[in-house]
Amino acid sequence: MSTVPNHVAIILDGNGRWAKSKGMPRTYGHTMGAKNVEPICRAANSLGIKYVTFYAFSTENWNRPDSEVAALMELLESYMKTCKKLAKNNNMRVRIIGDISKFTPSMQEKIKDLEEFSKDFTGLNMQIALNYGSRDEIIRGINAYVEDVKNNKAAYPLTEEAFTNYLDTKDIPDPDLMIRTSGEQRLSNYLLWQLAYAEFYFTDVPWPDFHEAELKEAVEAYMNRDRRYGKV
Repeated sequence: MSTVPNHVAIILDGNGRWAKSKGMPRTYGHTMGAKNVEPICRAANSLGIKYVTFYAFSTENWNRPDSEVAALMELLESYMKTCKKLAKNNNMRVRIIGDISKFTPSMQEKIKDLEEFSKDFTGLNMQIALNYGSRDEIIRGINAYVEDVKNNKAAYPLTEEAFTNYLDTKDIPDPDLMIRTSGEQRLSNYLLWQLAYAEFYFTDVPWPDFHEAELKEAVEAYMNRDRRYGKV
């Protein structure tokens, strides 16, 4: 039997479908989904979880309708301000993973400000994946390593341990448990390297309805699994 997971990664799925089921626009679902982050962080902290990573906007999400992407960008930029209060009120460190160079200068500045503001907080570690895709992360990491080799800043051949320092999750432990809400059962290009030995938990509950009871159920399921890491 496992202990409480140290790091939980969550794919926040189902916001749009949840809103549609209520006769509301998809953007309403994203707004309510954003509001669900803080209570889940509080619940995770109370359970003894140290790291939570939320998949909020993927590299593929740019392919959604322009109106929805614009609304998401507005919501995310506004949420960076909200997140400063969340971090302060909960002694929580916040980091953004993903390629933030694709965002507007204003959004990039808010991300850097949030990370700097919360870097010394000692409670829960929250990571938000924005413009994140695992294949993109790995390619960016490889390119950065090659440049370091060219400039005699890195050794060849590359090792697994060394490569982790080129990923967005540098200094963040790999997830123990991955949760995906709303019924889909795939990784969708999320933390492919980091989830190599994670336990997966899929639930039909859409993200806006995923509350403390659902998180506890996922953690209990995880704790009842036998993690062998390839051993007998």
